[in-house]
Amino acid sequence: MGRIPIRHLSPQQPQNLWPPKAFAGEVVPFAATVFKDGHDVLGVDLLLTDPSGIRTKHPMVPGAPGTDRWHTEALLDRDGAWEYRIQAYNDDWATWLHNARIKIPAGIDVALMLSMGADLLARAVAADPGSKVLKVAGTRITSKKLTAEERFAAADDPLVAAALDEQPLASLVTLSEPLTVRVERARAGLGSWYEFFPRSEGAKRKKDGSWTSGTFRTAARRIPAVAAMGFDVIYLPPIHPIGVAFRKGANNTMSPAPGDPGSPWAIGAKEGGHDAIHPDLGTITDFKFFLSTAKKNNIEVAIDLALQCSPDHPWVTEHPEWFTTLPDGTIAYAENPPKKYQDIYPINFDNDPVGLREEVLRIVKYWIGVGVKIFRVDNPHTKPLAFWEWLLHEINTEFPEIVFLAEAFTRPAMLHSLAQVGFQQSYTYFTWRNTKTELEEFFTSISKLHADFLRPNLFVNTPDILTEYLQFGGPAAFKIRAALAATAAPTWGVYAGYELFENVARTGSEENVDNEKYEYKQRDFAKAEALGRSLAPFLTRLNEIRAEHPALRQLRNLDLHWSDDDSILVYSKFIDGRFTADGRSDAILVIANVDPHSVRETTVHLDPTRFGIDPATPFEVTDLLTNQKFTWGLNNYVRLDAFTDPVHILRVEFPKGS
Repeated sequence: MGRIPIRHLSPQQPQNLWPPKAFAGEVVPFAATVFKDGHDVLGVDLLLTDPSGIRTKHPMVPGAPGTDRWHTEALLDRDGAWEYRIQAYNDDWATWLHNARIKIPAGIDVALMLSMGADLLARAVAADPGSKVLKVAGTRITSKKLTAEERFAAADDPLVAAALDEQPLASLVTLSEPLTVRVERARAGLGSWYEFFPRSEGAKRKKDGSWTSGTFRTAARRIPAVAAMGFDVIYLPPIHPIGVAFRKGANNTMSPAPGDPGSPWAIGAKEGGHDAIHPDLGTITDFKFFLSTAKKNNIEVAIDLALQCSPDHPWVTEHPEWFTTLPDGTIAYAENPPKKYQDIYPINFDNDPVGLREEVLRIVKYWIGVGVKIFRVDNPHTKPLAFWEWLLHEINTEFPEIVFLAEAFTRPAMLHSLAQVGFQQSYTYFTWRNTKTELEEFFTSISKLHADFLRPNLFVNTPDILTEYLQFGGPAAFKIRAALAATAAPTWGVYAGYELFENVARTGSEENVDNEKYEYKQRDFAKAEALGRSLAPFLTRLNEIRAEHPALRQLRNLDLHWSDDDSILVYSKFIDGRFTADGRSDAILVIANVDPHSVRETTVHLDPTRFGIDPATPFEVTDLLTNQKFTWGLNNYVRLDAFTDPVHILRVEFPKGS
């Protein structure tokens, strides 16, 4: 404990076992609890050292009175390890000025107070001999020709205060311990994802009812359309050979028809395992062609890392110790009751942990060598946490640009711990948070409570998740969920078919009927758009808005506001002009009717100070979806028709001088 206590530094992970995380371009709030015995005025600074060793100082300001909490924000604009410390000190000038403003007007210890002030100004001049402001103040405070009031007025001058803010008169300087923030490349925390099955893109049904699979070459034709919608990551389900044993048929049945392709997650066949490509999709050359086409369209490709096997995977015979053998001699297949995955063997990481670690490390490095930089990891919560801590450390130490997304729909302790040990992104509970209250709680958690370690990827749907909200909410539900995902977090995603409002589930499940996991699916995106039955233009506009507004490319800046209606959700996202490329502040207001079945009218109550506007000052807003303009203030009438325009995405037009 130093002379001035500095405690509870933030950002920091729980228990400080791993460094907190940020991504390049993220504005990070820093805070600390700083206090001292007595009544001296304190000064507190953030000392920030970037990966190249350049140190900058950022003054901190006190928060709510009585909390002793100090705050500031800083833009971490490059990836690498950043170090930060908190510096606290007695602000001797501010302490004297506070006392002098009380004593001198009251006639208490006037000569003594002026003498102390003169000594402090002499000290300030010695530290900054070129300052005319300080020299003049030092001369006047000691002048016998001036009254005591005039001498004090010379010291209590805003120009003197400004000069001493720049170079405070500090004593009892105390430094906290240094802490590290791990800043990763921008894609680790910022992106718009689009998932599709390459075998469906270009698949053709023959006259006899059988199918010809799409390939990487035919799937590459879809890339420009995905890029045109503004998506910058394409995620592919497993691209490996698929097992034949216990292969699933249409709608997850145990009776596949001839030619049924099976689930891509049943990995492994005679053609190979996790380092092989399904022959129907092409060759490694074809996959590299797909990667190069994506790169030309400014898109990155994420592939699936699913550590599980079909019964036909080479590992089953080569390494039987990597699986769980039951008393009857059979290998246990995967289950998540009541779901059964007879076509998949889970891996047992306890029988040969060293051998498995080295094999998985080899596989990941192989695909990195091919050109993959993003891995969406299937069910990481069913593997040991210590394994992921080791693997991610090994990979990111050698390849810091690699991004891992955890598909961990599981309990909070495991979901959070996976993020803490190194996963750059995480699926979340977003798909099941639909009411205003649920969403307010969820958005607070991702932006405020867990943002030091967990980066949410707000997928609106997946091949496994078609929620009741989407099943029964109609097109309005699809619009609402996309708008929330695209504006509440800097990373979001959709699974192909979302733009076609695919909303029919298999009876008794949250999965699409005729699920693409088990069969080919042809979609005519162009026809749907031509007929006005596609959400693609809306998704495109959402991604355009994200690209145009830096406030939406931040995670920690979401603030909730209020409405009188229990289905009207209100939040803002703001970034100060100090942190934008053009020096202009940016603020977005989102007002969403989260009831897809109704028209809602209400009053929205705002706190404009959240985005830097005086509460008494009216301001203009522009709806970026409809181009409507409104004059707003503290209290505002809103009408949102779920069937036409369920969401306002408003750009705040800052009043002059704000």
